[in-house]
Amino acid sequence: MIIGLTGSIASGKSTVSKILAEKGFPIVDADLIARLVVEPGTEVMQEIQAAFGDEMIQQDGSLNREALGARIFGNEKNREILNAIMHPAIRAEMLRQKEAHLANGAKTVIMDIPLLFESQLQSFVEKILVVTVTPDNQKIRLMKRNKFTEEEAMHRIQSQLPLKVKEAGADAVIDNNGTIEETKKQVEILLEKWNM
Repeated sequence: MIIGLTGSIASGKSTVSKILAEKGFPIVDADLIARLVVEPGTEVMQEIQAAFGDEMIQQDGSLNREALGARIFGNEKNREILNAIMHPAIRAEMLRQKEAHLANGAKTVIMDIPLLFESQLQSFVEKILVVTVTPDNQKIRLMKRNKFTEEEAMHRIQSQLPLKVKEAGADAVIDNNGTIEETKKQVEILLEKWNM
């Protein structure tokens, strides 16, 4: 079974991903892959440099995330340009990793994809698991974790689909408003229910 694990920024998706990894499930992590495809010298880096300028590349050849972030946040056109460069490379690597896990005998692969709905990748998976929190908890956690102002936190949250929309498209929802123990318990119940 291929399970798509998603949520929104600061919803606790990484926590659930960690719980599943501890239980021995192979994880294909879209965020890690997004960093992998922008390693110095990759084709993706050359495309970013061509689209946004030399200042996107640091002296050591790595991506200048701050400069790129400043260029795309709040600028829809630039974000679309970046997505058109990044997404095909990320998707190709995700599929490659998934196939490798299956070839190695994995019966279940977790595809950890933060923007599963936004990127319309539902067809990549057989079941969708959404990790959710209340909007207030999401904002508070994001401000605390990233040292964001309330305005910055809201800006990031609003750049993604509302969690309610994601919940509606899910096969199962993990409520991550409580303790880690409570979240773990929900994961265990779900694994039983899905015979994993």
